[in-house]
Amino acid sequence: MAPLTLPSVAAEDLDRPDSISIDNTKGPTMATTNSITSSSLPDLDASALVVNRTTHPKPTPGPADIATMNCTTDHMITCIWTAGTGWQTPQLRPYGPLTLLPTASVLHYATECFEGMKCYRGHDGHIRLFRPDQNCIRMRRSATRIALPTFDPSELQALIRALVTIDAEKWLPKSGPGTFLYLRPTLIGTEPGLALRPPTEALLYIIALRFPVMNNNEPQGTSSPNSASAAGLKLLASSEDMVRAWPGGFGFAKVGANYGPCFAPQAEAIERGYDQILWLLGPRNEVTEAGASNFFVVWVARDGKLQLVTAPLEDRIILDGITRKSVLDLARTRLQSSTGSLKSLEVVERKFSMDDVEEALSEGRLVEAFVCGTAYFITAVSHIHYRGRGLDIPASKGVGGGSTYAEAFKGWLTDIIYGKEQHEWGVVVEDSKRT
Repeated sequence: MAPLTLPSVAAEDLDRPDSISIDNTKGPTMATTNSITSSSLPDLDASALVVNRTTHPKPTPGPADIATMNCTTDHMITCIWTAGTGWQTPQLRPYGPLTLLPTASVLHYATECFEGMKCYRGHDGHIRLFRPDQNCIRMRRSATRIALPTFDPSELQALIRALVTIDAEKWLPKSGPGTFLYLRPTLIGTEPGLALRPPTEALLYIIALRFPVMNNNEPQGTSSPNSASAAGLKLLASSEDMVRAWPGGFGFAKVGANYGPCFAPQAEAIERGYDQILWLLGPRNEVTEAGASNFFVVWVARDGKLQLVTAPLEDRIILDGITRKSVLDLARTRLQSSTGSLKSLEVVERKFSMDDVEEALSEGRLVEAFVCGTAYFITAVSHIHYRGRGLDIPASKGVGGGSTYAEAFKGWLTDIIYGKEQHEWGVVVEDSKRT
């Protein structure tokens, strides 16, 4: 098969350190050598991609199929790495099973990381990725944390774009603007054997799915059973004997080990009528994340300043979310002065506790709260159950009954990802031109 011609990605646009080492007290730090991937071996090379299109295309899904979160597109990308050969030739091939031995490292030691991102069919007909460079940089950071091979983030981005180029034309037709595909690049340790060591074999694969809407008013018209209600999310604060992440751990990395242990408390929360767990940490009950989403509050500080507040990244406890990063960037650039019905606010990344939230609520200083992430996008929080007390969270409108801050951020980002606003964050990917 002839290699696919891929869109170029400017290397200078990406954070491209030679390597990363781990200090468990501080998270990733720069290093001069790379013990995981030798520079003398072949690097990940998207320009060598070999394309083998399916001869048995799948039927396009209906709403019930999409709601299963298992509605994959026709193709996937795979690329093998070994410690002896480096990265091999990447393959775009029909979606199908992977072959693993029962002793594969990933099945025993959770040597696995992934990314969650979307591509969107815009109202102008174009397909866009949203800040894909940031996802690829973060995935390399995650891979390094669990001793998987590193790669150039620009090459991973080019492979993602290649899959989108092939599959978006069918799965996101131009007749359906305002829809999206969920993209899941994944890297797993595949070396067979139970030795306690970094795997010497790994597999990178990239898949795409039609995915249900997780918040109540994102443009795509199919919702999930776990979707938020129109009133907003109801959160259950985590119990005192349970934490999601801790200083010096791996909460900052997008690894499977951050998610599986959370399923049992999440299931309990849903059984009790809540949407997600609000994860707290330490004796002060510091707020970290809500489920797998970043958590924000808007409140009036004691000095009278209106603030947008979220937990900091410094202790590597929370994920450096792409939507989180974008909300902060928009707040710093668009809300330094009053905008429409919204007052200007100060952006603050600092530790804060549920006691701080409860105190602000009781004193009438809490304006609103919301979560953000790839799945839930930006969704208001309407209620938090904290240590036996139910806290109803306000959703104050702007001056004259305008948008909440969450609605404003959602509106700005929606305009960018669907092409109503031309912005550098919305990276256009051309559809496949088949003859």
